[in-house]
Amino acid sequence: MKYAVQSAALVLISVSAAFAQMASHAPTAVAKERTATTSVPAARPVDETKPVARVNGTVLTERDLLREMYTIFPYAAQHNGVPKKMEPEMRKGALQMIVFEELVYQEAVRRKITFDPSIISKGEAEMRKQFPSQQEFDAWIVAQFGSRQAMHEKMRRTMLVQILLKKEVNDKSVVTDAQAKAFYEANSKQFDRPETFSIQTISIIPPQGANPEVKKEADKRAHDAFKAAKATKTYEEFGLLAEKVSDDDWHVKMGDRKAIDRASLPPDVVKAALVMKPGEVSDLIQIGPNYTMFRLNAHTPAGRTPFGEVKAKLQEDMKKAKTEQLRGSFDKQLRQSAKVEEL
Repeated sequence: MKYAVQSAALVLISVSAAFAQMASHAPTAVAKERTATTSVPAARPVDETKPVARVNGTVLTERDLLREMYTIFPYAAQHNGVPKKMEPEMRKGALQMIVFEELVYQEAVRRKITFDPSIISKGEAEMRKQFPSQQEFDAWIVAQFGSRQAMHEKMRRTMLVQILLKKEVNDKSVVTDAQAKAFYEANSKQFDRPETFSIQTISIIPPQGANPEVKKEADKRAHDAFKAAKATKTYEEFGLLAEKVSDDDWHVKMGDRKAIDRASLPPDVVKAALVMKPGEVSDLIQIGPNYTMFRLNAHTPAGRTPFGEVKAKLQEDMKKAKTEQLRGSFDKQLRQSAKVEEL
């Protein structure tokens, strides 16, 4: 039975999902206490004890690096490891991450950060619930960490990292409504939207270079489809008809082409759409040798998207950018007084 490696201690304090991936890394201190396992997939044999970096004298190994790489690329097992083309860049990013985590951990120790030790036992109790028996849980602990003590050390380390990151990054990356509104007003042009038409289409497309007989058959199909389309009353009815008779690429999506910029539509389609109401079906339109008809679902005039409609997404994007900036600044700060060697 396969179990996901996670630190329930993180769940207990509701840490950010962006940092929860750290819980799957084996800290250097713990790695020294356990024997190597084969839980990390590899495309080729590797020496998992090989040093890859040294941070203030603490050695980070190939195993630490692999764990981070497979956190970044969780499909490694299906691909027999990380694809070769992706590996150099991924190794570089993973190495930066494990070095950063080690620096954060060492800084947390230096600041003498503490937390309620009962969280460790509570975290272990939560993890135990994932297993049908104590025996299987104990076996998993040995396979993953080497010992229960080593698991507790890993959880303690992860907690210290998360607490410090919360203080230096998470808490400082919050974006208030006022900050988002100020950005919106200062960058208002970013929120201008073009005029769009949301439509479903049915198209009859004769083969290129078709002879007169084939063209005549296409014309008949088009008029039959148009008659049927005019009889539809709902989005679903028109969509099912599109799936049945349309030749265009959207027929597999009920003919739904979503919102299309006015500038991307043929003039004849725009002309028809401008005088239609949502829910109406256009006349049969011939564009070159092709025939089309469409159902208008919505017409959105050009304008500025209201702040209320973009606030949540804007705050999320601003927070992500702020988080990356704060993490980068914190990393730079920690490296100024550290000795980091990439081996």
